[in-house]
Amino acid sequence: MTVRTRFAPSPTGFLHIGGARTALFSWAYARRHGGTFILRIEDTDVARSTPEAVQAIIDGMNWLGLAHDEGPFYQMQRMDRYKEVIQQMLKDGSAYYCYTSKEELDALRAEQEAKKEKPRYDGRWRPEAGKTLPSVPAGVEPVVRFKNPTTGVVAWEDQVKGRIEIANEELDDFIIARADGTPTYNFCVVVDDWDMGITHVIRGDDHVNNTPRQINVLSALGATVPQYAHLSMILGDDGQKLSKRHGAVSVMQYDEDGYLPEAVLNYLARLGWSHGDEELFSMEQFVQWFDLDHITASAAQFNTEKLNWLNAQYIKAADNARLTAEAKKRLAGQGVDTSTALDLERAVALYKERVSSLNELADAIHPFCVTVHASEEVRAQHLTEAAKAALATLAEKLAAVSEWVAPNLSAAIKETVAAHGVKMPAVAIPLRVALLGQPQSPSIDQVLEVLGRERVLERLQAV
Repeated sequence: MTVRTRFAPSPTGFLHIGGARTALFSWAYARRHGGTFILRIEDTDVARSTPEAVQAIIDGMNWLGLAHDEGPFYQMQRMDRYKEVIQQMLKDGSAYYCYTSKEELDALRAEQEAKKEKPRYDGRWRPEAGKTLPSVPAGVEPVVRFKNPTTGVVAWEDQVKGRIEIANEELDDFIIARADGTPTYNFCVVVDDWDMGITHVIRGDDHVNNTPRQINVLSALGATVPQYAHLSMILGDDGQKLSKRHGAVSVMQYDEDGYLPEAVLNYLARLGWSHGDEELFSMEQFVQWFDLDHITASAAQFNTEKLNWLNAQYIKAADNARLTAEAKKRLAGQGVDTSTALDLERAVALYKERVSSLNELADAIHPFCVTVHASEEVRAQHLTEAAKAALATLAEKLAAVSEWVAPNLSAAIKETVAAHGVKMPAVAIPLRVALLGQPQSPSIDQVLEVLGRERVLERLQAV
C-alpha cells in the first residue's frame, strides 16, 4: 500500500498553529513512508471562503516548507463529481429524497427536547419495505439524506485514541445534498478521500463525530475506509483552549514576530508527539522518527517560553548572511536605511547568541546602521560629567589608534580607565550609551571594531 495523506483546510481564515500541526504530521507521515501528501481546499462554505484565505493558507504552507505532492484541489471545482455520486446513491437506495420542511423539523426538535430526547431526524421520508411515504408536497425542493444503517455499530481503530465504537442507532440519516443541490461537507470529504485514494486521515479530534458518518458512507459506496488518527487539541499556556492571545494566530504572524520556520516546525512536532527526550532536531530527523504510535491522546499545551528557547537555538546556528537579510528586511519595514552600514554580518555575529527572535536581532543591529539616541533618563543616569570627561579622553586615545582592531581598542579603553582612576563599568557603560543608545551590548571592544573608526569618533564627539 502506498501511503497517501491529505491536509484539507477550509479557507475561511488563516492557517493557524493547530492546522499547521495537522499539516506537518500528515506531511511527515507521507514522507516517512515514501508516500504522497495532498493539499485539498475545502471551499464549499461559499459565504465564508475567500481567495485571500486560500492564499494565506498556501503562504503559510510555503513559509513552513511543507510542500504538497498533489493539488491544491478545490471542492467547488468538483461539484459535478459529487452530484454524480449522489445520483448513484439515489439509484442504489443508499440515499433518498426528503421533503420535510424547516417548520416541520423545528417542531420535531421542540417535541424531542420537551421529552428530553436527543434531537434527530425521525426518518419520515426514509423508504422501507412495506412503508407508505407521505404525499410529495407541492413547491418543496427536497434535500437528499443518506440512509444510515439502523443496527450494529460503526467502529474503527483510531491511531491515536484507540478503538472507537458508535452505535448506528445514535446516528440519524444526515443530509448529503441541500435543497439547492449543493452537497454537504461530510459527503464531499468522503468522495474526495475515496477518489484521491487517501489511506491515512490525520486531523483534529474535533472531527471525531464526523468519522462514523463518513465511514458509513464510504462503506455504502464500496470504498476502502482509510485509517484515522485524530489529534488532540492544543491548549494555551494557561491550560485554556488556544486563542489569539496565546498562539491561535496566523502562521505568518510568527514570521512577522521574528521566528524562523524551522524553529516553529520543531516546536509543532513536539506538540503531542515525542521521540524520547529529544527537543532539538531537524525535519530530516523528524521524518525518520515520526510515527503515529507516539502521538499522545491527551491535549498538548502551547508553551511560548519553549518556542522562544527553540527559536534562539536556531538563530544561533543559522547562517549569518541569512540572518542579516532577515534583519535588514525588518529594519527596512521600520524605515531604517541599512545601505550605509559597514558590515552588518559582523554585527549579526556579535548579537545572534544574545537574542531569541529576528526582531530582537534587528533591534540590536539598528545602531550599526544609524545613530540611535538614548532616552533622557538613560543619558542622565550614565552620561554624567565624570563619564563625559572619561569619554573625551577615550576619544583622543581612539583617534590615535593605528590599526582599528579589538585588542588595540581594548587597550585604549583600559588606559582611559587607569587615567581616570575608575573601574571598567564607569567607562564601558557610558561608552555603550553614547554609541548604541543603551547600556548593554556584547564585548565593547568588538562593538567598536565593527562600528568603525569614523562612526565611533563621530558619536563620541556628539556626547
